[in-house]
Amino acid sequence: MSFDGASDEQLVRLSLDGNEDAFTTLVRRYQRRLTAFLGQLVGDLEVARELCQEAFIRAWSALDRFNPTYRFSTWLFRIGHNLAIDHLRRRRLKTVALYRTDHDGEEVELVVEDDTKDPLGHFENGELAASLRDAIDDLRPEYRELVLLRHFGGLSYQEIADLKDMPLGTVKNKLFRAHTVLRNALATFL
Repeated sequence: MSFDGASDEQLVRLSLDGNEDAFTTLVRRYQRRLTAFLGQLVGDLEVARELCQEAFIRAWSALDRFNPTYRFSTWLFRIGHNLAIDHLRRRRLKTVALYRTDHDGEEVELVVEDDTKDPLGHFENGELAASLRDAIDDLRPEYRELVLLRHFGGLSYQEIADLKDMPLGTVKNKLFRAHTVLRNALATFL
């Protein structure tokens, strides 16, 4: 049975009624985006896949506690985010010291006009893609996470605000600053 046209809310209700196919549709819908987001957080694709699988297991186990006033994707990404943070703590890995300003001491914005799930996938120039990855890694941790949620996780500004429990204006402001830093870092390519 195909549930591809069903909303997340419908799929959650069906899953709560014991329909595993409905939950499988949710997994297919978010697995790639969640894995990409987690991969950027932990820096290891295999670990990201394991964390993604664990996030879905936890979501399935706690589905009866899901609050339908929130989006399923926001809830799922919060579970994944928490697992990634726990993983980094357990491994005693530091997140990269990501506080970086340009040579003039200012921060910058990257404008991604294509609203695809993976902006790096569209860069044919490997050097530009590598520079973008490095520039993202050099962002402050709070900016880096928001950029990853927006451009790799594909979350809307409102979903990020809900996930991070921040005012929408704060999310927009911090993303603007992060994009400014990235634009300045990539000025030689643009």
